[in-house]
Amino acid sequence: MKILVINAGSSSLKYQLLDMETEKVIAKGSVEKIGLEGSMMTHKVNGQAYTYKQKLSNHSESLELVLKVLQDPKIGSLKSLDEIGAVGHRVLHGGEIYSKAVLVDDEVMKNLKKLTPLGPLHMPANISGIEACMKVMPKVPNVALFDTAFHATMPKKAYTYATPYEWYEKYGVRRYGFHGTSHEYITRTVEQIEGADKLNIISCHIGNGASLAAIKNGKCVDTSMGLTPLEGLIMGTRSGDLDPAILEYVMDKEGLDIKQMLNILNKKSGLLGISGISSDIRDVQAEVKNGNERAELAVDCFIYRIKKYIGAYAAALGGVDVIVFTAGTGENRDEIREEIMKDMEFMGVDFDVEANRNFKRGEICLISKPTSKVKVYVIPTDEELMIARQTKAVVENLKK
Repeated sequence: MKILVINAGSSSLKYQLLDMETEKVIAKGSVEKIGLEGSMMTHKVNGQAYTYKQKLSNHSESLELVLKVLQDPKIGSLKSLDEIGAVGHRVLHGGEIYSKAVLVDDEVMKNLKKLTPLGPLHMPANISGIEACMKVMPKVPNVALFDTAFHATMPKKAYTYATPYEWYEKYGVRRYGFHGTSHEYITRTVEQIEGADKLNIISCHIGNGASLAAIKNGKCVDTSMGLTPLEGLIMGTRSGDLDPAILEYVMDKEGLDIKQMLNILNKKSGLLGISGISSDIRDVQAEVKNGNERAELAVDCFIYRIKKYIGAYAAALGGVDVIVFTAGTGENRDEIREEIMKDMEFMGVDFDVEANRNFKRGEICLISKPTSKVKVYVIPTDEELMIARQTKAVVENLKK
């Protein structure tokens, strides 16, 4: 079976075509600036990259281009659309309605639209991506997978905010968490490596967006993001945790409305806000070497917040068996991993500095010593493969 994985953003569409017999990527790419000037598509297959520049007004037109290119006989990814067994869609929010992958039907589409207020920036694009597939490939089943689903096992004490309980009852105000597909992929990979499913795992998904998850016996019991992806760690442009009274204080001083303030907290804070340089940890670290004090402060704050959450989750889990680093920064910045793991001996971590520094990108690597009570890994995440696996399972279940 071949599965097409779609991740639709407000003005973008990322995709992968996977052969599920081998779980290998046949082709992948992205469409950028949908509905804007300069829209274009980049398609990668057999180690070659192809660029297509044309006006793309919406997700439906973008998907039509993707499917056309996938069937291009010169490239040879598909002979016909009949080879696509299903389409798996990454959807931001499942609320309390969806805790696992579901086959998309009319009822699911209605529910996704009801959930849009919980993810107003992402949900409309996710829905547009599904609608585009249903229009262009009406006979192909579509499966929705939710960024929040893996975190649905959190106990009430972990997801309940200390706000008027009526807010939860009326509006669904609670912690949901995100990056669930990545955290689940990491969990299943660790279980396979260790040959056990009764483990306490702290999964550290550290990229431009970042979150930690506390996982006990294969299930999430806490995670750092909240009602939205704004809560938790310091990220590229997001503030993470802060005193909510700051909003009123600064809004009064600066004459801002709430939309302007949330835009600042989401897009102008985090590493960018502290350093004044960039949201990219590589750029900020480069400035540290040049003696930039604000850059150094940004990196220090970034690392400290992660260390603090690891400590909190160790307490919540009652001990840790495995800590995993994944995503862009987690996989590729050995000096960041080293600083995070520094002085963690009290937790039973015996960190292997040399193994960490010699980590090969794209490979699973153990970066703790054999004497370490807590194993520390770098594991490249693969959200698309996780989506494809779950999509395949849903479709095969229909045939039973």
